[in-house]
Amino acid sequence: MHKCLTIITLALALAISANPASAQTPSPPSPSAGPIYIVQPGDTLWDIAALFNIDLDALMSANGKSDADIYVGDHLFIPGLDDLKGTLVTVIVPFGETLRSLERQYRIDDALLRRLNHIISPTEIYAGYRLIILQQEEQPVWPARSNMVTGDTLLELAVNQDTDIWTLVSINALSGIWAGLPGDVLYLPSGNSEAKMTGLPAAYASVDVYPLPQVQGATVEIRISETESLNLGGKLIDQSLHFFPTLDGNWVALQGVNALTPPGIYPLRLDATSADGSVQSFEQMVLVKSGYFPDEAINGVEPDTIDPVVTEPEDEWLRSLVSKVTPEKYWQGIFKLPVDSQFCIRSKFGNRRSYNNGALYIFHTGVDFGICSEVHPFDIYAPASGVVVYTGLKTVRGNTTIIDHGWGVFSGLFHQAEVGVSIGDRVTEGQLIGKIGATGRVTGPHLHWEIWVNGVQVDPMEWINRSFP
Repeated sequence: MHKCLTIITLALALAISANPASAQTPSPPSPSAGPIYIVQPGDTLWDIAALFNIDLDALMSANGKSDADIYVGDHLFIPGLDDLKGTLVTVIVPFGETLRSLERQYRIDDALLRRLNHIISPTEIYAGYRLIILQQEEQPVWPARSNMVTGDTLLELAVNQDTDIWTLVSINALSGIWAGLPGDVLYLPSGNSEAKMTGLPAAYASVDVYPLPQVQGATVEIRISETESLNLGGKLIDQSLHFFPTLDGNWVALQGVNALTPPGIYPLRLDATSADGSVQSFEQMVLVKSGYFPDEAINGVEPDTIDPVVTEPEDEWLRSLVSKVTPEKYWQGIFKLPVDSQFCIRSKFGNRRSYNNGALYIFHTGVDFGICSEVHPFDIYAPASGVVVYTGLKTVRGNTTIIDHGWGVFSGLFHQAEVGVSIGDRVTEGQLIGKIGATGRVTGPHLHWEIWVNGVQVDPMEWINRSFP
């Protein structure tokens, strides 16, 4: 009996201590030496120990902790850094940053930045990296920045900015008056320049990549501001990017990340071709994280709907159809649900699925909206404006409607009982286009909704919560 109680007590203690940091009154710092780290939402002691590459027991001992409970705002001392003073914070490295630009941006010595982050090679810095920096008191803030271009010298920059060359060398941690290089972005002691502190080539005024880190099944938005008229292209992982002009004079590309992409770092390359044919390219690795999708088993579907002889040609047909890129953008703002407000989600995007006791194993490529009650409406609506490019009956997908929303974005609406539109129809957001049914590979009536972005299926629910671009 006592043994059982001990096991139960231990299990409860472990379950409680494993919870990530949540909001609560921060605990006061423990009497120890060295810099502090302020606990962030979602942190656990295990995460923090791994972040700083230290032993968990050493971290707990340095902070006088006998259990793993931490809360947002807690101050933790980090052992092994007793010679440092200040606050340790983490920032997500944006696309285009290098060790050189990060050192200048955060006024941190190269050796210290490498020490805090256990960096051996500059190539270890990738977009989405969680970088540790040390914030120190009374750190000066320089208000302006300037890009060095070919032919510029530090002396010319100093004269133009009404300063002296030695000040530029000092505040930018240069090794000498000769050390300014074309493409460098330097801090200035006065002014209000908007140049960004990045390692990007001069052709790019700025590049913003969202989200960072990237996640399996996410839609990635890449926004570029130019310094001259350029023809833009590039590639993310293995997908060629297509850029389109925005109303604010910038350019944007949208790209899906395949839900089966193994977590890790992958290349994002940008190419800018000038009118004279010269090309300025920049490539950096970006982090892709797991979407933490659960497993689910679906049994009782018709065998022919999971037969590769049937499924593979149908999959290839769909990929071919949704890989086209229409230069016109038909949709505006966020997408709307393709079903009535009384919907219920039967299965989410990304779930790892097995059919008929494992005879087929895939990921769930969309969201399933089921029938919640006897009075549930069966209507299907266009989630956004676009052009119908396919209607018809497929073995796996049943009665199908495919809508081209432009810019390489497509919606697929499957398993319908009735299709209410025809190929070539222009549909508007919220327009009635069909009825929920049980055709194709199903175990009951539901609507399966997919969104494809530049040839890759993404989570549709992201599109009803955020406006792209």
